[in-house]
Amino acid sequence: MASSPRFDAEHPFHWSHGAQDGPLLLCLHGIGSTADAFVAQRSLAQRCGRHVVAWDAPGYGRSADPAEPLTLDGWADAAAGLIRSLGYDRAVVIGVSWGGVTATRLTLRHPGLVEALILADSSVGSGTTPDQASAMLSRAEGFAAMGVEEFAANRAPLLVSPSASPEVVEEARRLLVEGMRMPSYGWACASMAEADHRRDLPTITIPTLVVVGEDDTVTGVAAAKVLADGIPGARMATIAGAGHLANQEKPEIFNDLVADFLDSLGDQS
Repeated sequence: MASSPRFDAEHPFHWSHGAQDGPLLLCLHGIGSTADAFVAQRSLAQRCGRHVVAWDAPGYGRSADPAEPLTLDGWADAAAGLIRSLGYDRAVVIGVSWGGVTATRLTLRHPGLVEALILADSSVGSGTTPDQASAMLSRAEGFAAMGVEEFAANRAPLLVSPSASPEVVEEARRLLVEGMRMPSYGWACASMAEADHRRDLPTITIPTLVVVGEDDTVTGVAAAKVLADGIPGARMATIAGAGHLANQEKPEIFNDLVADFLDSLGDQS
């Protein structure tokens, strides 16, 4: 990693898998993760004929730090810029947790750019109540007080189901350590604390799949149901034995759901 990479919102670090002339499947990670949270989704490239791309959000992992604070609009616009810089005018977007909130904002700000949405273990944002917003902001305070290693060790077990293997917990911890840093994590928490998409959901008319782990205690089934009920025609699927990181904890089931959804897009006129 370069010691001080030049910030470029339209060209954050990303990896890609599959034929670059295939339709784009863009993956946006959660608030404490990186592109590598989607390694298990690389198989969707061959299975579904997609060009699978996952980013390190600006200010995360291997991407450069923004020169000034980013808001949710800023991250959404950066995702739009990445889609266009890859030569696409449309993409299916998977967003996990904060990545799902970012994907929703991307759809609202750039509606013609998003072909379909997959919102995994996500929500409308944390700005629904003062207590929810305060709890989100307190995460950044905890991170600043503890440092990344202690914060990650405490946080990782909360992101998976009680039955998760030690390897899954360790992977969650590793991605937290590799992905998070200040000040971007603080800005991301603030972006969640300000977000409340409830009134905007009815304006989203593209095909949408909402996926949630049955044991998700971070956002949870109820929050997923708000998304599914609010977006016209959205489908919802619950994955048994999975926590907040369902795509990592139960990748085979998650990928089956995504593949079926992608297949269904070709059936629409």
